[in-house]
Amino acid sequence: MATSLISILLILFSTALPISAHSAALHAFVYGGCSQLKFTTDDTTYMPNLNTLLTSLVNSATYSSYNHFTVAGTMSHDVVYGLYQCRGDLSMPDCASCIVHAVNQFGSLCPGSCGASVQLQGCFVKYDNNTFIGAEDKTIIYKKCGPSKGDVTTRDAVLNGVVSEGGGLYRSGGTKDVAAIAQCVGDMSGGQCEDCIEESIKQLKLACATAAFGDVYLGKCYVRYTVSGGRDFFNSNGSEKNKGVKTFALIVGLLAAIAILIIFLTFICRAFCGNSK
Repeated sequence: MATSLISILLILFSTALPISAHSAALHAFVYGGCSQLKFTTDDTTYMPNLNTLLTSLVNSATYSSYNHFTVAGTMSHDVVYGLYQCRGDLSMPDCASCIVHAVNQFGSLCPGSCGASVQLQGCFVKYDNNTFIGAEDKTIIYKKCGPSKGDVTTRDAVLNGVVSEGGGLYRSGGTKDVAAIAQCVGDMSGGQCEDCIEESIKQLKLACATAAFGDVYLGKCYVRYTVSGGRDFFNSNGSEKNKGVKTFALIVGLLAAIAILIIFLTFICRAFCGNSK
């Protein structure tokens, strides 16, 4: 009974998260990747372990912008490692909603894969049967550049400022003409994050030269910039964010009340039925 109740509440919770045009932008697909190694649909260990892992990621995203999990197996190849990272400026409702959308991509993007990753505009999710948590990865995964803009002196100053800001996994900076953001995955140390961002900026300058906007995603970090309002990738709508937080709190309170009511009614029913015998 308790297990069924929890499952029902999780389904209600994931479908009740607030969706808006702002949220839809955060769910925009950037890239995805799948490992060549596959598991069979009748696999009695890896598939359940993977489902457990993905459920843990989705649940954790309701209260934390980053987390990682390991689900152990009876054999070494049954172990599943996974993590997620939401963009540092997202509210918890936006983070939770983004992770749900990212996890939902795996079924169609990488069916049967023992490892996969999905990057959306607002979040990143990855799992594998080989450990990658805590390991540096400065491989170029994805890059995109806009049309030529001309002078990039201000852009370079803003990007250099993002590096010199130091310390955080999420960084942002800009002027009235240029905006930039950088994000590392939460399993990285401060030094690893710094190295990754520096490499991403180096590749960004090489690839995008004088472009009006540019993105470079490495294995464990990314840097993005835009010139003269070419696009908006900041979570700048404060009223939407506050509204989302209030809605999120109301949903949590409502579901908790429903859970307590069901448990109470079950208890009363059992007591009544027991006395009737």
